[in-house]
Formats: sequence, C-alpha cells, structure tokens
Amino acid sequence: MSERFHFTLRTTDGRARTGTIHTPRGEIRTPAFMPVGTAATVKAMLPESVRATGADILLGNTYHLMLRPGAERIARLGGLHRFMNWDRPILTDSGGFQVMSLAALRKLTEDGVTFSSHIDGSKHTLSPETSMEIQRLLGSDIVMCFDECPALPATEEAVAQSMRLSMRWAQRSRDAFGDRPGHALFGIMQGGVTPELREESAEALKSIGFDGYAIGGLAVGEGQEAMFGVLDYAPGFLPVDKPRYLMGVGKPDDIVGAVQRGVDMMDCVLPSRSGRTGQAWTRRGQVNIKNARHADDPRPLDEHCTCPACTGYSRAYLHHVFRAGEMISGMLLTWHNLHYFQELMEGLRGAIAEGRLDDHVADFHAARAQGDIPPL
Repeated sequence: MSERFHFTLRTTDGRARTGTIHTPRGEIRTPAFMPVGTAATVKAMLPESVRATGADILLGNTYHLMLRPGAERIARLGGLHRFMNWDRPILTDSGGFQVMSLAALRKLTEDGVTFSSHIDGSKHTLSPETSMEIQRLLGSDIVMCFDECPALPATEEAVAQSMRLSMRWAQRSRDAFGDRPGHALFGIMQGGVTPELREESAEALKSIGFDGYAIGGLAVGEGQEAMFGVLDYAPGFLPVDKPRYLMGVGKPDDIVGAVQRGVDMMDCVLPSRSGRTGQAWTRRGQVNIKNARHADDPRPLDEHCTCPACTGYSRAYLHHVFRAGEMISGMLLTWHNLHYFQELMEGLRGAIAEGRLDDHVADFHAARAQGDIPPL
C-alpha cells in the first residue's frame, strides 16, 4: 500500500460538504454512513450484500475483536479484511468507549485502562500504545486514537480533566502509530457541550496533526438539541481539508442535521439493530412490522424502494416471518434499513453537489411528517 490516504473536498452548500476520501482500498464518498460490523460482521448480512446497498466503508470494533477472536489470531489469518471477506476500507474504533460502557471493574490511570472482560472476566489493559498495536494487527485503513469518553451528565471540571487526558493520549497514539503509508489516524475532539473546551481540544489535536478528525462525546444521551448545539460550532474548529467524523450517529434526522452542519462521516448500529427487532426505516419514518395492521397488507414497506425486501416481499410476509421468529425477517429488514440509509446519503450528496440542500431537507422532513400510510 504505497498510496497515501487523502481527502478531496469537492462542493459545499452552506456548511454542508461533499468530497472523496482516497484510500488504497477504494474511495469513500462523503457524506458517508458506515455500517457497523462489531464482531467482524454486519449482523444478518453478507459482505457483498452490504456493498450492494452502497456502503463504501465498514466499522469494526477494537474492544470486541481483541477479546474474541483476538487481534493476533486475525493477523495470522491475513488481517480483518480477509478474515471477514470485505476488500474495501475498514475503520476501527479505539476500544475506549466500550471499555467505559461495557467492561467491569475498570481502573483508569494516566497510563490507560485496566478492565475485566464482559465475556469471561479475564483481565486486560488498553492504552494508547496497545490500542494502536491492536488496530495495526487488524489492518484497519482508518485507525482511531485512544481516548476517554466520559459518562454524562458530568461537571465541566470533570469533562475538562477527561478531555485533557484524551489529548495527552492523542499525542501518545500519534507517536505509537508512526508513519504507515496507506493507513490513516484520526484524532478525537472531546469537551462535552462547552465551546471553550471543544476549541481547546481541537487546537491540541491540530498541533499534533492527524489525517482526519472525529467529534466524540456526543450521541451519548444528551439529546438532539444539545448535540446540534455543539455541531453548530464544533466542526468549524477543525481543518477544512480533512474529513470530519461524528461518532455513533444515528437516526436519519440526526444524520441530516449533522450533514447540514459540516459533518462528513457517521456510523451507528441502528439500521441492523432495528432490522433484528422488527423496525424498518423509510422515507415516511419508522414502520413497526410487529403491528397487527400489517398482517393482511400486500404492499411493500416502501413502494419507492428498490431493495430486495421491498421488491420481493409484502408487509404481510414480513410481519409473518417476524412473528414466526424466522431468520429471514432480520435479514430482509436489515437489508432494507441499510439500503435506506445509503440512499439517504446518496440524496444528500447529490443535493449538496447541485446546491439545493435546503429544498432537499425540506422535502425530507415533509415526507416524515406524513408518517406511514395505513392500509386501505
């Protein structure tokens, strides 16, 4: 991999941007939504099916993969791309958020975090250096620096202390990552909902220098209004010529609002998790296929959708297989949801490129306001 990772900004419409992230494994069209393959798989989907929905990149999870099957084993088997049969770009998170949210008996120090696995109680340590090494073994194209994501609500003093620790860890992550042509390292801005802390974090990251910049510490229960409040200013603290990644977002209206505010990349488990629990996302909002009103409905989920669930199956069938506990239910609904999310991104990219984003967003909200239309 001799080609360097780089980003081309193509068009802007207000604060919204379209561009292309260039990697040796292929181009990533932005704004981009990244499906989440936590344990080296997007649940209920084949890799080629995920690609067919329009996804250019997947996200893998360092914490889960280091615990099972282990980064060393994946490396021996040819790296994460070969292991999961996905030949396009992969971004891996640092593991920090999962340590804070999932691990038991964790202990945080300046050096890193020691914790017990939520799977079997085994003891592990994650630090900036070990996170970089694990992600190197996985072979991910975009590596995230190791940070702490503090639980909210928290005092401004606690958020400031956590952010400054994360900035020290960002420098150690940069040093441990080194020079890896063809691979990228992203820094992560922290600072809660305080503009001064967000700006301080951004300045620290820019002084270190990264290939891209993430906005962390949001979509953790603070609500859309507070999240958008931060996004009204935080992307502007980051370099114009580097991709901006909002971690863990989200719902379609969150995505649209984030794109309007200058975000280039997002990820979330929502499309696949919703698919497994009988929830479908459509241009008119959510459809709960569990509801009895779908039992005799011959219509597709969305008559304008071209995914296999909508072109080949009725709501009545999808209701039946979900109620019967059949695996095809999660497969079809997940495929539909991922298709819808990628179609959403394609529409946003086109609207920005043509300078009509405001009208496009107005149409998006108008369709959702109509809601799902009940059967006649």
